[in-house]
Amino acid sequence: MSVPVVAILLPSRYSNSVLKEDDVLRPRIAFIGTGGTIASIGSDPFDLLDYNASGARVDAREILERTGLQDAVADIVPVDFRQIDSTAISLTDWADLADLCCELASDSTLAGIVVGHGTASLEETAWLLSLILDLQVPVVVTGSMRPLTGISSDAGANLAAAVRVAATRTGGGVFVVMNDEVHCPRAVTKSHTLRLNAFQSPWQGPIGTVDGPTVTFARLEPHRPALLFPRDLLRRLPRVDITYSYVGADGCAIRAFAEGGAKGIVSAGFGPGLGSPAETAALADAVSAGIIVVQSSRTGAGQVVDSARHQSLGIIAGNDLSPQKARILLALCLARGDSPRSIESVFQSA
Repeated sequence: MSVPVVAILLPSRYSNSVLKEDDVLRPRIAFIGTGGTIASIGSDPFDLLDYNASGARVDAREILERTGLQDAVADIVPVDFRQIDSTAISLTDWADLADLCCELASDSTLAGIVVGHGTASLEETAWLLSLILDLQVPVVVTGSMRPLTGISSDAGANLAAAVRVAATRTGGGVFVVMNDEVHCPRAVTKSHTLRLNAFQSPWQGPIGTVDGPTVTFARLEPHRPALLFPRDLLRRLPRVDITYSYVGADGCAIRAFAEGGAKGIVSAGFGPGLGSPAETAALADAVSAGIIVVQSSRTGAGQVVDSARHQSLGIIAGNDLSPQKARILLALCLARGDSPRSIESVFQSA
């Protein structure tokens, strides 16, 4: 049952906050800068496409200075991580970022954590963190579709909304905030290369909204402790690859991944979650060789069919997870040493 929850800026329980002119105690929020579009500097205000050409990015403190958010909506503590494009995020970066979040959360004066992230892999990082972190404060991942210096940039608005969610959300959890919407990491995806409303949760919609200082949760996503994984697994994730179905696919990529040392393969299949006949044969060979195969779909939404054919071959149905998110979950299961039957159970309950 959906439970409407409305949180209004600002809670007064943060004793270490700074008293402002309006006599409101403002919560302390850590802002981790990792680079990405939200930190990028274009050649001019109309440079909205190839702004990465210059390679110019600013740190967390300068983002706050340029947006004017410091002390406007919270007492924000800038924390620099790395200035990278999110297409370059590595498994080591993920592990280090998770460690940093845990370190920050140990500070009892912090009410929440905001992570500024490039949008290319934002959904994957948020999903990964939601499977690893079990903190008492919220972690909110945000970014921007236009560079910090671009005309009508959404950098400031998205960061302000993310800080407000982190400031008003009680308890833990990982959230994605973009375009004044709050999304669950499991469902959200980047659905357009350029539009400001690119981040959507297909067939589910956002779980909350941000309207000025008011944060409203239309529904609460259930916390799934059974899906939490030990953080140290991030230091030893195995190779898991994704193969994409198309007319005439002959399974060559699947065989190459197997020969390349993949411990798991996710198949982004046609509509209901099916590959071509040649792909299915190659996947069956991979299973026989001890590789765990999970079937997903290239459609981007909807539960895949757990077909009798796949069951007989040992191919695991990936529920309704996107291929990129199924890959992360499979890698964590493999790093934990789960059996095929246990992995199947994890995906059924994901």
